[in-house]
Amino acid sequence: MRAPLFLATLGALALGACSPAAEQARDPVADQTTDDPFIWLEEVEGEEALDWAVAQNEITRTELQAYPAYQQLYDNTLSIITSTDRIPFVGIVGDMLYNFWTDGDHPRGIYRRTSWDSYLSGTPEWETVLDVDALVEAEGTPWAFGGMSCLLPAERLCMVSLSPGGSDATEVREFDLITKEFVEGGFTVPVSKNSVAWVNENTLLVGHNLDEAYTTPSGYSRAAWKWERGTALEDAQVIAEAGPDDMGVFVNTSETPDGPKTMVARLPTIFETEIKVLEGDELTLIDIPLDANLAFLGDQLVLQLVSDWEVGGQTFTEGSVVSADLDAYMAGERDVELVIRPDERSTINGISTTRDYLLVNQLTDVQSRLYRYWREGDSWQSDLVDTPPMGSVQTGATTVHNNRFFFTYNSFATPTTLFLAEEDGGVRAIQSLPHQFSAEGLVTEQYHATSPDGTQVPYFVVRPDGAPMDGSNPTLVNAYGGFNISSTPGYLGAYGKAWVEAGGIYVLANIRGGGEFGPSWWKAGLKEKRQNVYDDFIAVAEDLIARGITSPEHLGVMGGSNGGLLVGVAMTQRPDLYNAIVCQVPLLDMRRYHTLLAGASWMAEYGNPDNPDEWAYISQYSPYQNVHADVEYPRPFIFTTTRDDRVHPGHARKMAAKMMDQGHEVLYFENVEGGHGAGVTPEQQAESLALAFTYLHLQLGMN
Repeated sequence: MRAPLFLATLGALALGACSPAAEQARDPVADQTTDDPFIWLEEVEGEEALDWAVAQNEITRTELQAYPAYQQLYDNTLSIITSTDRIPFVGIVGDMLYNFWTDGDHPRGIYRRTSWDSYLSGTPEWETVLDVDALVEAEGTPWAFGGMSCLLPAERLCMVSLSPGGSDATEVREFDLITKEFVEGGFTVPVSKNSVAWVNENTLLVGHNLDEAYTTPSGYSRAAWKWERGTALEDAQVIAEAGPDDMGVFVNTSETPDGPKTMVARLPTIFETEIKVLEGDELTLIDIPLDANLAFLGDQLVLQLVSDWEVGGQTFTEGSVVSADLDAYMAGERDVELVIRPDERSTINGISTTRDYLLVNQLTDVQSRLYRYWREGDSWQSDLVDTPPMGSVQTGATTVHNNRFFFTYNSFATPTTLFLAEEDGGVRAIQSLPHQFSAEGLVTEQYHATSPDGTQVPYFVVRPDGAPMDGSNPTLVNAYGGFNISSTPGYLGAYGKAWVEAGGIYVLANIRGGGEFGPSWWKAGLKEKRQNVYDDFIAVAEDLIARGITSPEHLGVMGGSNGGLLVGVAMTQRPDLYNAIVCQVPLLDMRRYHTLLAGASWMAEYGNPDNPDEWAYISQYSPYQNVHADVEYPRPFIFTTTRDDRVHPGHARKMAAKMMDQGHEVLYFENVEGGHGAGVTPEQQAESLALAFTYLHLQLGMN
């Protein structure tokens, strides 16, 4: 889910048409907040709630760690996570390359740097800039590194983000890249959900939620302050404010060939952004569609459109990329031109820029191609970057100072390779991951399932060649289905070692709600259309069974965050289809999600449960309201983290407690660190994954 990081007929008839669990008439709306006997589990660090979580952890560890395969799964996963054969991905800061690295000696990580020549030699010599483990030892706080934002163009002074326990909230401190020390008496923003941007050496823009009066319902800052060095943060000048119902205000700096642009963004919703540029003491609006994605390329303003846009007597369709002369546009002219318009089987999966190039990552049938666009005279030209076929390409580090850029390629069974595109257009491989699991004899296929409304839903199957089509294959389905996020093929790594190498089949479903086929694919799963997402997911399971790839006894699903909601709905709507549910850092109580942490920011995706018309459709799929004592469910594995300040751990806690109270078997595990993820240290991450895959082995009959 994004943060500064989830049919009108979908009601009882849709559930009844597909779910034996829904055959008895029920009224989910009757299960209201005031009747919730497990609401005490929403007290994140309440003594009773933590005691409950610790007790459940002990039960889960005792059962799963006794399974003979657990220790091998843990050791394999930890070995992959801490391997020194990993690619040290870099960011470009000035004329140096920076990398954040964890290993057995540095479980919390070191931030380090090297020169271009050293990095490209294949055996770089690294200089440590910040040792997070040493900082934790010195200060006694379980910090997790959250990145640096440096003052342009010198990029010596930086603001370092440090998160206690891996949460979204961070403390931000001024740091000197030359002395490699925190600046004594420098800028410091206390722990909060914040954003910072340099204006000059002595001035910052800051958004924070330290003051409850300036905190939005989503838990983000409702204002931006201009903070001068040597003054107190509480005395800083408010320069921008959001409305009381907006998601928040965020600040950032964008580097351009003409110098840095410091900007203030007001987000009415998670999908809308109003952008203003700070010019002196004034904020100037960039008058573009609120849902468009913005980039700067030389003298061009570039937009990736999420909705149709009528401008200057033309209409540009959703999904297109368009451009305009920046100065002319800011002066009021509206001479906008088309750069690219994807066809119905394609979408733009991201744009980025170098000095002269607009880099466009295009998906066609959920497979990547990378294009390079540039201005030649008054028109756009393009070429295709030389990348391997049939996989995923992701743009990496870029800089506006030259046309060099990094990108990666991988597929389910092909380890990630890091490439460098040179100034002259040539491409060379820099480093490849070693194979982390045996892919010998694996085949990858793409099938399509038919959703109830006739939509063809693609999905990938990674399986051993010659796997029997008799329904006996342990099969794991992963999907996301939300927030216009595309799920693309990627190297399976630890998942491949724990599951595919052991004989399991892996499936990635490209259901609606994601961005795999453009904005319309996403919008088909918004709000009252949400049931389409779940129908697509169910259709994939049914198609896998119909093809003989697997059977309900051997079929499991896994999803996190919005994907955790997805598998929670799959369990409650079609418990007959599955024998394993791995539900990670999930949303589950959709009656209260908008009142918990960042939940209010996702109402543009799901709807507002306080609105009776919107609760009418939300109530039909909300897992917490639709789990019942008299229905047989597969035993789920529900996982969350205490420190997750994005998706409240109360969702997972309450669902597990309610199911147990109803007499259902549940395995529950809660990591004490990790934020919205699997853990901070490699050991925490390895334990979380090993527990999940041990559960899957047991539930799905893995030999």
